[in-house]
Amino acid sequence: MDETAPQKGTVTQRAIERIKAMITEGVLEPGQRLPTERDLAAQLGISRSSMREAIRALTVLGVLEARHGSGIYVTRLEAGDLLETFGVVADLSRGPRLVELLQVRRVLESTATALAAARITPEQLAEVGNHLAAMNATDDPEEILAHDLAFHREIAAAAGNGTMAAILEGLSSRTFRARVWRGYQEEGAFARTRREHAAIHRALVARDPEAARAAAAAHVGEVEEWLRARLTG
Repeated sequence: MDETAPQKGTVTQRAIERIKAMITEGVLEPGQRLPTERDLAAQLGISRSSMREAIRALTVLGVLEARHGSGIYVTRLEAGDLLETFGVVADLSRGPRLVELLQVRRVLESTATALAAARITPEQLAEVGNHLAAMNATDDPEEILAHDLAFHREIAAAAGNGTMAAILEGLSSRTFRARVWRGYQEEGAFARTRREHAAIHRALVARDPEAARAAAAAHVGEVEEWLRARLTG
């Protein structure tokens, strides 16, 4: 089938939408192998090159996965697979766009922490406490960073909403947070951020959703203010 260059993007987009519709309608199920590229292109009435581009785009988005020597499969379609690109956005964002991402994180982090205060298990609470203790026991930014990420990841998991946890994971750029911790070290601000983490932990221990919401919002809000000062300073 002959497709001119101006048409090709449109044809590829149409193929993407058709494959997504097949998944939505249950024609293709999570974990199912797709027909061959040739057969699927014939079925949808497009060229193999457009089909190849559509498959490549859906693979990048986490909808499809290529298994060497086996073919193309629909992924599990779990939130973590589909929202993985959030991490790329967070890593590459700079300046005002990064402030916007922090604003989104503040809203979601405070909500997740409030939910966690009501739902967290004793085992999860113990893990949060362990990461807090580890953060307090070192001044090494890399060690603090690892436990900081784990501290918030455990809380997000305890909230019981996998989609929210996946979005927060994407927004929690390791690259950016490493810059924050190095900056805090330079400014002697470790004590302040340790107090913020301790306040979150106390609210979880008390199983107080509103206190947890406020503590998490204040914590991310401090990071926002730190970044704004860096941008305007």
